[in-house]
Amino acid sequence: MARILAIDYGKKRTGIAVTDELQIIASGLTTVPTGELLQFLKEYISKEKVELLLVGEPKQMNNEASESEVLIKPFVTKLEAAFPKIPVKRVDERFTSKMAFQTMIDSGLKKKQRQDKALVDEISATIILQSYLYSQ
Repeated sequence: MARILAIDYGKKRTGIAVTDELQIIASGLTTVPTGELLQFLKEYISKEKVELLLVGEPKQMNNEASESEVLIKPFVTKLEAAFPKIPVKRVDERFTSKMAFQTMIDSGLKKKQRQDKALVDEISATIILQSYLYSQ
């Protein structure tokens, strides 16, 4: 089996999470500046076998696309072009940032650590990935 990689795409930075090769455990991988994201993914995928790319799909409470979707759609198109053999799936990411923040509180991180937006993005990507694994 190969890994599944999840992306919590953001305007400035993007959180990335990945499964183990058996696709049992979702773990935060890193957060990268969004401008460097495709290059990071190319390097990572050249070293690790990835069979699926998940990209968070921000939705509003009424199930309509969020404003940030206009930034994400062009990225998904580039992602599909860069990795034509790896399927790209969209996953609802409603509340992942709030869940990530709560996870940080629950794990005992101090206020200063909880202000690390890069960590919030990485945890959000992990939550996206974990929710996908649960749904399978």
